[in-house]
Order: sequence, then structure tokens, then C-alpha cells
Amino acid sequence: MNLKDKLIKAFQETESTLSFQKERKDSIRRLEEFGFPTVKDEEWKYTNLLPIIKNEYALSASESLISKNLLDEYILTETETNVIAFVNGEFSHELSDIDTEKITLCPLSLAEKKHSTVVQNYWGKALPEHPDSLVALNTALSKEGVFVHVPKNTVAERPIQIVYFTTNISSDLFLQTRNLVVVEENAQVQITERHQNIDQKEVFTNSVTEIFAHDNSLIDFYKIQNDKRNCSLIDNTWVKQGKNCTCTVDTFSFGGKFIRNNLSFLLEGQYSESNMRGITLIGVNQLVDHHTLVDHAVANCQSNEMYKGIFDDNAKGVFNGKVMVRPDSQKTNAFQSNNNLLLTDSASIDTKPQLEIYADDVACSHGCTVGQLDDDALFYLRSRGIPFKEAQAMLMYAFANDVLSNVKIPELKQKLNRIIAEKLGVQIDIEV
Repeated sequence: MNLKDKLIKAFQETESTLSFQKERKDSIRRLEEFGFPTVKDEEWKYTNLLPIIKNEYALSASESLISKNLLDEYILTETETNVIAFVNGEFSHELSDIDTEKITLCPLSLAEKKHSTVVQNYWGKALPEHPDSLVALNTALSKEGVFVHVPKNTVAERPIQIVYFTTNISSDLFLQTRNLVVVEENAQVQITERHQNIDQKEVFTNSVTEIFAHDNSLIDFYKIQNDKRNCSLIDNTWVKQGKNCTCTVDTFSFGGKFIRNNLSFLLEGQYSESNMRGITLIGVNQLVDHHTLVDHAVANCQSNEMYKGIFDDNAKGVFNGKVMVRPDSQKTNAFQSNNNLLLTDSASIDTKPQLEIYADDVACSHGCTVGQLDDDALFYLRSRGIPFKEAQAMLMYAFANDVLSNVKIPELKQKLNRIIAEKLGVQIDIEV
């Protein structure tokens, strides 16, 4: 039985126990009709999913225990935060540390019971009318994830850390995780998310996150992707913004065999700002694909997009960024940039920045660069006694600094700094 048929059978067996049955039935029919995307699909022409989906996956795994000390390796420990953790797709009370008086933070399965009105008002509402088959698959089969609700006029004083662990699994595992984030008027929140396998089996995660930013809200969402080389991740994030709000999604892609990030912003209220930034640093047999869309549906909004990629060995990168400016969206300011360093002749990047503009009073720009480290700058550093490897690392830090400098959580910035140093194989401490 192939993976598609296995998933359809799993839905039929669990259908009666799932909420949102109409939406789920529509979604499984979409998967049944269209199947998984292939390189013949325009949006997937540079990224071949077949080597991932041909594996034999289990669709669930038994619960397992993880030491708190092991958890500390993957989360922020010096900053006072709320931690919500899952192990093998199940919520872990032992690893979670939730102290929320002003906001709601809980597993999505619990929110469907205790906060059903809010969940029903938002679940699936950020998604397009005809989502691709992977989003449809998540809609059909997802059972667990995170629910974040920040009420009106509330500042979440502690950053929220979302951690999905996999461990002690008996076979390769395919997970469907789902997050629902609702930030009401004049509210603020900071969130980090990480998927981490600590097992030798392959894990394939298909994740969907919906973010609703209401008027005058402020959201900072950081995705840390530094999983094992036997893991694959498809991360679908959909953001809807009201008036005069700012939403930022920063993505740091360092680990994993296969990563596809689909990030979509819909600006529905005037005077709002969307920020999306990313750093990709990968090496042998790794692929990272960023697909972004910013839909300026109203006037007087701003979007800023900056992605930096560093590719070593035979690593492959893909960037496809699209900015849509609709006919009535005058006074739009949209900036898009994708810059890449190829450290070897076998590394590659397919980059395609796009602007689709139907208004005439706008300021929009896009661009991409693909190159290598500056030989003159490298020679200058080496002439000052800096070894070759450290000189390379310093130039790459400088290259990535435009993105790193915008991280608002100091400990997270330090952790990212250490991860980059480890990836580069150097021991240097650079403030970013």
C-alpha cells in the first residue's frame, strides 16, 4: 500500500473521532484527487518530494519519556519562558512548563474542548480556499498541536517555546502537527518553534500553523530548524493581519535532510507591516526550499523580506518569493531580497523573486545575488594573522548579520550564534 492510500485508510478509520468533520472530509478528498505534488507542478519543479514519500512510515508512535536535562539542550533556559512540549506527537506534562495568567497556552486537543468557540471561529480560516494536498492532508489528519490565544490589550510577558520531540520510535514516523495562534487587538507575543528528533529512525513532519494578528497587535515568531540529517520537514505557515499590526516570521534552517517552508501573509488591514527573514546554512546532501507569498490586499501596507543562504558541499537551495499588490492597494511599500553564497562548485541555488503589481502608486523592489566569498576581504583578514577557516567564518557571520541582528530575544540570538559557529566548525565568539 502506497503512502497516499495508507493515509486515506487511516482517515476512514479515525473519521468519527475527529472534530471539524466536513472540513476534514473535503481535505481528504483533495488529497485523494491530486495526490502528492511532483516536479511537474510549477511550485515544486525544483524540489522532488518522491524520495521522502516512498518510505514506509508509521502514522503514530507510543509515548516515551525524555529527561528534562536533555530538553535543556534544545530550549532557552536562562530566559523566563513558557514551554509547551510534545513527544511523538503527544502532549508532555512532564516537559512542559506553563504559567499563564493572562493568556491561553495549551494543546490544541484540549482547546477544542475548553475553548471551543474561539477554536471554531479560527481553525482553518487562514488557509486558502483550495490549499495544496499537503495542507489538505494536515487538515484531514492532524489531532494535536498548540493553541495560543492572547486576549485584547494583553502583553505575553514570557516568550512561548513550542518543542516537538521524537524518540524511541520503532519505525520511521510521519507526523501531522498543527498550531493555532490568535493575537487580539493591542496584544503582543513572542514565540519560538522547534522540531527535534533524538532517535535514529527517519521522521517526516508535515506542519501547519495559522496566525491571526488583529488590529494593533505585535507578533514575533522564530522557527529554529536544526534537526538530524535523517529528518524531513514541510512547514506551512499562514498569517492574516488586521490594521496597524506587525507580524514577523524569522526562519533559521541549519539541519535536516529535506526542508520545505511555505510562508504566506495576507494583509487585510491598512498600515500593517509584514516581516519575513531567514538564514539557511547547510551542507552535504541537504535541501532547503523557501516559498513565500505576501498578498497586499489593501492600501498603505509594508512588507520586508530578506533571506540569506550559505551552501556548502553539494547542498541545494530553492527560493521562490512572490509579492502580490492588488489593484486598490495604493501606497504599498514592498521590499524583497535573496542573497546566497556558494562555497563549492557542487552547491546550487534556484532563486526566483517575483513581483505582481496591479497598482501604480507603489514602491516595490526585489533582487537576488549568487556568489562566493570576497577574495580581497579574505586576503585582508588572513594578512592580519587570522587563519583561513576563521576568516571564512567571520565573513559569513557578517553576511548573515542583517538577519541575526533583528532577533529580539538575546538568549536566542546567542544560541543561534553558537549553532552557526558549530556548523562552520570554528570556535569564535562574535556579537551579532
